[in-house]
Amino acid sequence: MKTMNYLNKTKIFFLAITAATFTSCDNDDAPVNEEELITTVIVNLTSGGQTVTFTSKDLDGDGPNPPVITPVSGNLAPNTTYTGTISFLDETDTPAEDITIEVEEEGAEHQVFYQVSNSLGTVTYNDTDVNGKPIGLLFTLTTTGTGTGNFSVILRHELNKNAAGVSAGNIANAGGSTDVAVTFPIVVGN
Repeated sequence: MKTMNYLNKTKIFFLAITAATFTSCDNDDAPVNEEELITTVIVNLTSGGQTVTFTSKDLDGDGPNPPVITPVSGNLAPNTTYTGTISFLDETDTPAEDITIEVEEEGAEHQVFYQVSNSLGTVTYNDTDVNGKPIGLLFTLTTTGTGTGNFSVILRHELNKNAAGVSAGNIANAGGSTDVAVTFPIVVGN
């Protein structure tokens, strides 16, 4: 009788250990890094005391309404170098959540790409992540000739920053997923 009782206790012990092992391997409790909702993109370009601001608001996120592009607060001057900053906000929260902070903290996993159409300018990066690769929250825009075109901003997440051309701002080989993409109409000249 004692042998049978001992065997039952041993079986129960091993079943409990097995159940605990399988339960501890369950990843349901693992922290999940959810993608943030970015409703607002603000670009500020400053040169010689002049600031030009671009704003895009998409308060319904992936909803049916398109983003509202606020008219640029002025034309860009030709052959001029602008110091640029970009901010990403979630304005569905009160107060608005500044997603820019997270992009900077997770800089190795993020990069902002800039595209200027019609050869109206070039962009260079002024900030880097912990690996010395660009993030793009701080940049320089140098305008060239005059004309109209587009200034596009694309924030990529979990991209390959070591791929060919990515550190120079070429998005073609970057991979990853797009967190937000916005195109602003621009005028370079008077």
